[in-house]
Amino acid sequence: MPKSGPSSDGKNGGDAPSRSSSAIVAKTVVGSHDLKIKGYCLTKGLGNGKFITSETFAVGGHRWYLRYYPNGWHSSDIGWVSFILFLDDNDASGVTAEYKVTLLDQHGKPVPLYMKGTRKTFSSKKAPENSHAIISHRELERSVYLKDDVFSIRCDLTLLSILAEVAPPLNVPVPPSDLQLHFSQLLSGGEGTDVTLEVGTETFAAHRCVLAARSSVFRAVFLGSMKEKADARVRIEDTEANVFKAMLHFIYTDSLPLVEESDAVVMAQHLLVVADRYNLERLKCICDATLRLYMDTTTTATTLALAEQHG
Repeated sequence: MPKSGPSSDGKNGGDAPSRSSSAIVAKTVVGSHDLKIKGYCLTKGLGNGKFITSETFAVGGHRWYLRYYPNGWHSSDIGWVSFILFLDDNDASGVTAEYKVTLLDQHGKPVPLYMKGTRKTFSSKKAPENSHAIISHRELERSVYLKDDVFSIRCDLTLLSILAEVAPPLNVPVPPSDLQLHFSQLLSGGEGTDVTLEVGTETFAAHRCVLAARSSVFRAVFLGSMKEKADARVRIEDTEANVFKAMLHFIYTDSLPLVEESDAVVMAQHLLVVADRYNLERLKCICDATLRLYMDTTTTATTLALAEQHG
């Protein structure tokens, strides 16, 4: 005769009660936005209450922007540089945040003396209640913080973020990419090289497939119908060895070797020429950005001369 099981009415046991859990996690989200004002003297001609709007920036899942009032927001702020922070999200409301606006020195460091901050609840439709007048025209124009008619401020923003029913995070550590390191070692170690590139009195061992993958010009040389296709040695003309070596480093690693700052402009000028010759668009962009960073009359003239020399 079979044995009877426990009663299902709960009096004599039954299924165990179900249990669940959740969590409400409150944390702060911090962000900042630096705003550079160029042409201060021109902007200060705007009347009281007139403003210029910054680009929007994201903090805590919301979009924000600053209004710059060169001559103050309120009539009591006339003669003062003022700023107001706005929430840019459509129909957003009840976003509580602490923020402060601080003048920066010429090294990008905050100047605590010229800092104003507050805590408020933002709404995209709410009109401003007050502004932050951080420094007077008189003080700014006599200070070291205004240079070449340019000054900068930083807006630091802290929001309260509340997350409900947080699931356990999936934390699988992934090591950083070592692809660049491996290709750099492939070039420096010389293993598996199948072509020698002669530049001046120096030679460089390389891999046809890598060169062809990175440059359409090398692809035509090594994989097309050009005569160098089967050659084990290829002569490179009109290029200095150190410049070609830097380009080769870029082809393998997508980065440039470190150079002294005093040599950066000259190297960028010559690399721009070979980048154009071998159709390396990213290298051209990097060189162009470097030259713009150091641009002056001499740099411009030298770059134009190189462009004419190399067609």
